[in-house]
Amino acid sequence: MTSEEIAALCSKHTMWSWSAGDAVNPMVYERAKGIHFWTADGKRYLDWNSQLMSVLIGHSHPKVTERMKEACDGLIFAHPGAATAVRARVGKRLSELVPGNINSFFFTLGGAEANENAIKAARLFTGRQKVLSRYRSYHGATHGAMMLTGDPRRLPNEPGAPGFVKVMDPVPYSYKFGDTPEQICQNHLAYMEEVLWYEGPDKIAAMFVESVTGTNGILAPPPGWLKGLKELLSRHGILLVCDEVMAGFGRTGKMFAFEHGGDVIPDIVTMAKGLTSSYVPLGAMGVSDPIAAHFKKNVFYGGLTYNAHPFALATCEAVLDVLIEEDMVGNAARLEPVVRSEMDRLKAKHPSVKEGRCIGLFGVLDLQKDKAGTPMAPYNSTHPIMKECNKALLDQGLWTMLHWGSILCNPPLCITESELREGYAMVDKALDVTDRVVNS
Repeated sequence: MTSEEIAALCSKHTMWSWSAGDAVNPMVYERAKGIHFWTADGKRYLDWNSQLMSVLIGHSHPKVTERMKEACDGLIFAHPGAATAVRARVGKRLSELVPGNINSFFFTLGGAEANENAIKAARLFTGRQKVLSRYRSYHGATHGAMMLTGDPRRLPNEPGAPGFVKVMDPVPYSYKFGDTPEQICQNHLAYMEEVLWYEGPDKIAAMFVESVTGTNGILAPPPGWLKGLKELLSRHGILLVCDEVMAGFGRTGKMFAFEHGGDVIPDIVTMAKGLTSSYVPLGAMGVSDPIAAHFKKNVFYGGLTYNAHPFALATCEAVLDVLIEEDMVGNAARLEPVVRSEMDRLKAKHPSVKEGRCIGLFGVLDLQKDKAGTPMAPYNSTHPIMKECNKALLDQGLWTMLHWGSILCNPPLCITESELREGYAMVDKALDVTDRVVNS
């Protein structure tokens, strides 16, 4: 088929995520390798967003694809009540990788399902129904995970299931809890305590947080906040659930983003994306020993046909080997200063750059339309210049996601310093386009 035929048939017979089908003009992918992918017309693109912040080890890593081929000659599927060698190995491996007393895992096919089952586990374990989450958050598109989600994609799906309560973030979109990280931390925790009393702390099962907020801003919490939140929740018997779907497996320069919070150990952790570098679907919910012990004696009312899928787990095992053996987590930490220096350089050069934020290889550039700092796009909106900016990036061979008035910067963790600077050079040229808004 030609590129046009492929795109036309995809649009005719399949549906697109978060889109009205007639408005979609898809790129036709042909192959991918390392930090690049190629479209059917032969053009190469630098994958500046690891697709959906998920291809962490890079595309088509030969060590992983070879082991996937080997796995095809073995046990490809077994029903979820079966014990398999790969299930045993991956469960043990994750218990060694996840800090603290999180030693038991429920396998799913993605992050949304991991969060769905974490909702069930928290409610069944505590006997409570309410669940807290933040407005600047995304936890998945299945029904319960969508109700957890705070960002505007939740709104067309409401009214949804009851019992979900939203709170503001330590760094909301426009409101300020303080001018210093210490003030923000102290004031937001005081606000959180008040919310607990309003909602009835004995009615709240858990609070879900992205350890570092992803699509909604790449927002790392202020120092001490996660520890203070865990202490506050624990005083009332409320579980802390850390959503590591996007930030986990090295994206932030540590294996799990909650490790930046010091000695904080969540009660439940959810993961996906980097678990298999998105080569095949897989997610997981990890629970602490007390929760695991509860479900040794009590039924866990959750199940999936593809729970603990042997082929997916074999892929996961291969990906974890590569991630660790090639020290990609360390690479993300080592390259953070490079990202920081490039963002600072772009801010100094371009009047349309409001701020750059990064932690490891998790980054975003927020744009502004005037020197007073007005965001390039209002909340849940966009600006016509962002389409021009995106075209300027694509013309140079850089693909990423633009969110409202921001440019996401999340390349695979296998990227080198020279490749990283090459990408920022392309962003540099594209920012000449957005500067026109400020200069006019």
